[in-house]
Amino acid sequence: MHHDHFNEGYHLVAGVDEAGRGPLAGPVVIAAVILPARHELQGLDDSKRLKASQRESLFPRICEQAISHSIVTMEVAEIERLNILRATLTGMSKAVRALDPAPELTLVDGNRAPELDCKVKTIIEGDHWVAAISAASILAKVTRDKIMLRWHEAYPQYGFDHNKGYPTPQHLQVLREIGPCPIHRKTFAPVREALSPGLF
Repeated sequence: MHHDHFNEGYHLVAGVDEAGRGPLAGPVVIAAVILPARHELQGLDDSKRLKASQRESLFPRICEQAISHSIVTMEVAEIERLNILRATLTGMSKAVRALDPAPELTLVDGNRAPELDCKVKTIIEGDHWVAAISAASILAKVTRDKIMLRWHEAYPQYGFDHNKGYPTPQHLQVLREIGPCPIHRKTFAPVREALSPGLF
């Protein structure tokens, strides 16, 4: 299932992925991971295809076996200041720069690459095809879910414990009824409309 033909003979290859581009609330979290050529990580896949329990058991094993890994959180204020795409790309650059040793090649999930000092390739569905990107997607998702569980304690009305900030029907309904909380992304249309319902 995982192909190494993306590596092109490079030794230090980083995989990069994010969690939280789509939600209406909370940060976007970006992780970067360099895995050794021979790793013992079974069951790596796009984090969305794994159960929460599988992601959580893989998290410490990825950190243990990675040559290097980093996790960057871009808070809501940054998302509002930069927009979600630029906040994500900035976070990706930061995550890769934090890797030590630095990668020779960086593989990024999706179709938009950050500016980096090393060679960069984007891979559609990379979180499914490339082990290092799968590993990064798991680190990002587990980290973000924990953050959203903490926010749930502060703002329990919105159901962040299960929707993680994504626009579920229940989340949208509460948003319309009571308006946004401080970690809602005010630049996202459903939040903007809940702030000023008369204008739309």
